[in-house]
Amino acid sequence: MASPSSSAVTERRGIPGASFVEDVQQYLAQLGLDVNSALVFLQERLQQYKLVEMKLLAQQRDLQAKIPDIEKCLDIVATLQAKKETGEALIADFEVSEGIYSRARIEDSSSVCLWLGANVMLEYSCDEANTLLQKNLENAKASLEVLVADLQFLRDQVTITQVTIARVYNWDVHQRRIKQATAASSKDT
Repeated sequence: MASPSSSAVTERRGIPGASFVEDVQQYLAQLGLDVNSALVFLQERLQQYKLVEMKLLAQQRDLQAKIPDIEKCLDIVATLQAKKETGEALIADFEVSEGIYSRARIEDSSSVCLWLGANVMLEYSCDEANTLLQKNLENAKASLEVLVADLQFLRDQVTITQVTIARVYNWDVHQRRIKQATAASSKDT
């Protein structure tokens, strides 16, 4: 029987778990496959894992880029609130278009506009914006933690699958050598 190294083969967020194969012959009998079919199945599974890994890595890159942007927005809102409390005007350079900047003098700002995505911008009070940005930052960090855990799980499944492929292949080579040795010894007698 193909027995996994842990108590059961698990699944994590739609990523199927791979089982460690201790007895290749029993594994092949259980699946009802020959060696070549089993190797093809395992290679396909490995390719599926690689595809999922690429998607997760892209999501991770997006989140890692998003978190500093949210933190920067939080800093700007905090600066606006601090300047408002002191009554000072804030002098800021902002990007109008790629490579084109303008200088602005912001006096007594009680609200900010935030891009929400899909070409939507809403105006919030500084307190509401701070709350929304804090919530978005927490969600992004939590999503990143889940993604990192998913990637670790996926890498473990890739390793187990690669080891299983090697074990099945090596078992097949060993079986062929035994057959050749048996055939050679029967010819000699």
